[in-house]
Amino acid sequence: MVPKVFGAADSMPDATRVLRLFDMNRTLLGAALAATSLLALVGCAAEAPQPSPSGTIAVVASTDVYGDIAAQIGGDLVSVTSIIDNPNQDPHEFEADARSQLALSKAQVVIENGAGYDPFVDTMLGALGDSTAARLVVAELAAPRLDQSATDFNEHLWYDLPTMAALAQALVDEYSTLVPEHKADFSTRGDTFLAGVTALEERTAQIAALSDGAGVLVTEPLPLYLTQAAGLLNKTPAAFARAMEDGTDVSPVVLKDVLQLVSSGQVAVVVYNEQTSNAQTEQVLKAANEAAVPVVAMTETLPVGTDYLGWMADNVSGLATALGR
Repeated sequence: MVPKVFGAADSMPDATRVLRLFDMNRTLLGAALAATSLLALVGCAAEAPQPSPSGTIAVVASTDVYGDIAAQIGGDLVSVTSIIDNPNQDPHEFEADARSQLALSKAQVVIENGAGYDPFVDTMLGALGDSTAARLVVAELAAPRLDQSATDFNEHLWYDLPTMAALAQALVDEYSTLVPEHKADFSTRGDTFLAGVTALEERTAQIAALSDGAGVLVTEPLPLYLTQAAGLLNKTPAAFARAMEDGTDVSPVVLKDVLQLVSSGQVAVVVYNEQTSNAQTEQVLKAANEAAVPVVAMTETLPVGTDYLGWMADNVSGLATALGR
């Protein structure tokens, strides 16, 4: 599924399909209530996770992006549950439930993003007591490379290819510890995944060599790791990108500046999150259409019928098409 690339002659996406944005307090409250309701089922202290009935490693991932990578590395030796797996839902509006916590109570490996993206995982694991599941926090895997001290840190780490390579290797290591007799199988699958990541890095480097620092405007920080790897210079005012992600409007002055960036030709492409939007982002998309600036749609979760490598390949191709590369 190649990301939609809209040009001047194309109509903009129907705004009625777009969902509401992030409400952290609601998410945390929902997760806490779910955690409380399930304590009677799982007990105050979690027992050591046991293999699933089929003898596979039980893996729980906060999002289907990480769940897909976990499945690619583990193959038929793992059983993966992804908590956020609805492509038609804004992940920031997700509310964890008792079913999710029950899955976590049985998990041997838990994958979470961290950096404030999926706090419901910490909430539910905390309610379970001393879980013995191995926890892979992607933000911690990214820490040696990415400075997370900034207030505007981009938590959408699955768009950072080197971090996904680090996650794949961490999964190989963890699976091999749990089922050492299949270490060679995990390593082989890991090598295949890493080769795919390397190919994507080479493609983005080729775009970067030709993009000459062309400008990009994003409606949210979502794709910035990928656009940066493709050599694009982020022209988006920080106040606009963060406000759009948080579900708030910017001042008329900030919006005017953003629209001017698009209409004056200072950006070569606009990238927006297809799963979230509001009236102001619709104005940006309209301005791009009127100024013949290509628009590339990306998503926060896996599109139906694709895997991580295919999804990222489509995103890279969308950028290349928009830039005429």
